[in-house]
Amino acid sequence: MRLAVAQSAVPENPTDPGALRASGAEMRGLMREASAAGARLVQFPEGALTYPSKHVMCSGPSGTLSAADWSRVRWDVLHEEAESIADLAGRLGLWVAFGSIHPLTPPSRPHNSLYVVSDQGRLVTRYDKRFLSNTEVSFLYAPGSSPVVFEIDGIRFGCALCIEAEFPEVFAEYERLDVDCVLLSVMVDDAARAVVAQAYGRLYGYWLGYSVPAQFSATVPSGIVAPGGRRLACCPADGRPALAVADLDLEATDADIDVSVRLARPWRRLARAGLYDDHLVPGDPRSETRTTF
Repeated sequence: MRLAVAQSAVPENPTDPGALRASGAEMRGLMREASAAGARLVQFPEGALTYPSKHVMCSGPSGTLSAADWSRVRWDVLHEEAESIADLAGRLGLWVAFGSIHPLTPPSRPHNSLYVVSDQGRLVTRYDKRFLSNTEVSFLYAPGSSPVVFEIDGIRFGCALCIEAEFPEVFAEYERLDVDCVLLSVMVDDAARAVVAQAYGRLYGYWLGYSVPAQFSATVPSGIVAPGGRRLACCPADGRPALAVADLDLEATDADIDVSVRLARPWRRLARAGLYDDHLVPGDPRSETRTTF
């Protein structure tokens, strides 16, 4: 199947209806481009509809931070834009994964989420960010609790958001859940995080979609990593909205993908399952210690 990974301009003020509508319109334009390119799924950044800035939502006296006042958010506009995205997904026959805030019943804080909409235009699942930054957990969001896996055309996808790249257990868990690709959507201007994300393609033998806001693309643009760690496709690093497109093929004959998917990944599973136990030296291993050659 063909994956498109977008870099779109992410607004940081959820109280501004004009910015929210502009974001939704830009996303729908990229959805049309992805469909024209033959994509089955298009991935957008964390907070693609809006990623609330702590300076907008949490500003207290003298520059301090305080709990966000979520009543200020234009939830009506966010709902309308999400519905418009889902409607277009159904008309295009295109799956869409996009970030936004997800409201919970007050006084509970919202989740920072990644929505997954099917090619029928239905919201089929939602990933809620589980590992939050100190600011997020202190002033902004409620954490999620579970991984999310969904399937398109026999390809299994997992979801992760931004700072979760710093938690290898998230990506190891998706390997155990037998995913073929992890969608990592971020809202960060950080070259190192992209390197870490690329390493997971090498370590766990799956594809990885890395979606970053257009305004940060000059540092590292959005792109797609192959099993084995090679970058298959990248958006331009020019600060403008764009798509990176690549095919995810479980039967790929590229040497690096073939080795990673059919040899390295199964071998690492065997090793973790106790492959070496029968080869350990019996008895007290300290008895074999030598202080000379």
